Amino acid sequence: MGIRAAQPSPGSPGAMDSTLISLRRIRSRSSQAGRCLHADRRGLLGPIALCLISLTAVAPALAAAGPMRVRATQQLVVLMTTHRAHSAPLAGSPQAALVPDRRPITGERTILPVIGRATGPGRVRWLHVMLPGRPDGSTGWIAQQGTRQLTTSWHIVVDLARRVVQVYDGGRLVSGYRAVVGDPSTPTPTGQFFVEETVQMPGGEAGGPYALALSARSNALQEFEGGPGQIAIHGRDNLGGVLGTASSHGCIRLNTASIDWLAARMGPGTPTTIE
Repeated sequence: MGIRAAQPSPGSPGAMDSTLISLRRIRSRSSQAGRCLHADRRGLLGPIALCLISLTAVAPALAAAGPMRVRATQQLVVLMTTHRAHSAPLAGSPQAALVPDRRPITGERTILPVIGRATGPGRVRWLHVMLPGRPDGSTGWIAQQGTRQLTTSWHIVVDLARRVVQVYDGGRLVSGYRAVVGDPSTPTPTGQFFVEETVQMPGGEAGGPYALALSARSNALQEFEGGPGQIAIHGRDNLGGVLGTASSHGCIRLNTASIDWLAARMGPGTPTTIE
């Protein structure tokens, strides 16, 4: 399973420990991730052993609590133009945010989870979407015109109590990894989020080799290393940290094999639950 394209609509981190954000030096992984999602369905991916290794590592923890219930699919929308997000499905309603059609780190298209739909005056079609940035959990209504629709079957769940990252495909638990989560003084925020962009870090960059920059922002750090306090799931290069502990600035750290597996599959828009 993975991401599937729908028909175009009519009219169509800061707190990443010391990881992000040098905009000039990091590259997007999302185009590769999209290809891997389709390749996965054909059974062409070689590194499936990485998944089996990591599942073995966390099997007792996963078995103890069992998989949580997640939706089999999530509708997404690709912004083909910059959109104004409103507080209601009305053009005259207050503006909640201005959402650029490109992400600030990679320059890839903005992809947002869709959580509702409505038809307003003049038969204008509206989409209720999750928004990145502060405050965490923000949503807004955008016009459907100027968007393209997708569907993903991936869902990431971060269990802070057990310090485990779980991955679901089509509502089925397929992988799990031990993780480093936020220290009690700089906790990882909880709630419903999504992957903003999948970033390939330069060699030797702290937190590499990959980072899944999330829509979440730290509640303890309004800014970090010149960035907006953005939370991410990333590697441990030049950071370390013992898996299964709470010692980060708020981000979720994984070992290299685990973040490699995620980066090859998780594209922008992937829903992420942190609890």
